[in-house]
Amino acid sequence: MKYALATTLLALSGSLLAQETPPPAEPAPLPSRVRFDTSMGSFTVRLETERAPITVENFLSYVREGHYNGTIFHRVVQNFVAQGGAFTPENEGKPTRATIVNESGNGLTNRRGTLGMARLEKAHSATCQFYINLADNPDLNPLPSRWGYTVFGEVVEGMDVIDRIGHVATGAVGPFKQDAPLKPVVIEKVTILE
Repeated sequence: MKYALATTLLALSGSLLAQETPPPAEPAPLPSRVRFDTSMGSFTVRLETERAPITVENFLSYVREGHYNGTIFHRVVQNFVAQGGAFTPENEGKPTRATIVNESGNGLTNRRGTLGMARLEKAHSATCQFYINLADNPDLNPLPSRWGYTVFGEVVEGMDVIDRIGHVATGAVGPFKQDAPLKPVVIEKVTILE
């Protein structure tokens, strides 16, 4: 009898606790826009938080840390890409975190004005470097036989600034044998807008 009563009391107290415990909160949505202030003007990017959540969260982590502030576009190839986010104007590399999973199969394509993650030849090797497509670049998209390059955003304001960056004079600078802007294009600050 005592055992049955104790079991009933434990069951009741457990159900009361379960009723009082609020459901777990949904994670806050990721911010969806960032502004780049550069030495050549400003532009705004809308991030694809649903289609590339790992890539966006990785990028935003670097933004929150101030990693991109004071970096340069170290590679600009006309009618291809403007790449940056890893080097200072003195051409020194900034430290990075671990690599992330390639999300290139998310349905987004490397169209003019989109933001993608640069990587090494290895598919899952992206860290902090990004690029902006200066033209449609279907060769960067995934195929059934190979990984592509992850698109995770699109320029929604200031494409004229991107076009100016895409036409700077380039050549050999420091450790870069080609395609480096002869006058540094500095990313002064990246700011989360919402």
